[in-house]
Amino acid sequence: GQIVGGHEARPHSHPYMAYLKTPGQGDCGGFLVAPDWVMSAAHCMANITVILGAHNIKEPEKTQQVRGVLKYYEHPEYDPEMVYNDIMLLQASITLNEYVQTIPLPKTNSDLPTGTKCMIAGWGLIDKDKSTNKLFETKVSIYSRRKCSLFYPHLDSGMVCAGSFHELKDSSQGDSGGPLVCNKVAQGIVSFGYNSPPGVYARISKYLPWIRKVMKK
Repeated sequence: GQIVGGHEARPHSHPYMAYLKTPGQGDCGGFLVAPDWVMSAAHCMANITVILGAHNIKEPEKTQQVRGVLKYYEHPEYDPEMVYNDIMLLQASITLNEYVQTIPLPKTNSDLPTGTKCMIAGWGLIDKDKSTNKLFETKVSIYSRRKCSLFYPHLDSGMVCAGSFHELKDSSQGDSGGPLVCNKVAQGIVSFGYNSPPGVYARISKYLPWIRKVMKK
């Protein structure tokens, strides 16, 4: 994934992060939301191999768990053209330990206050020319819905925007599917708009009923 303007994360400081390997298309990020459940963006749908417990994705680290996906659950109303409902759950057999842990989801369907400080993390290119295989992180803030809809008129209640107001700091393509983390809770999924901030994220709290239904299966 590309994190522009970020810095290398302390190894294993984000033990919920997953790397989604997809042969023949751009790799994605994801995150562990419950034992055996990885969340990502629906547009990452492919023949996915999930890697958890990684810091350097190109090294065979002892902490890594490489897993095939047992079952894919794409949101039934995902719209690839308008990128509505860009959320997906993957079921895989995962062992929780010091390096592989879940991240909490929101408890209620409430909007994040404008200016809330959040963080995104991912693997890949930094600043377009330096390549890294290590996990990077960067800080972003929540944009107001009104301000964001000036950039994206089709914004709906299943989306939330974040970016940094001063410099170009945003997740770009490869981080698709990674989490927007605010106060240690996964609030969004990197969806689109990464090339020119603000970035748009699927707003997880809107999908809580669907998430609960799928994970009960």
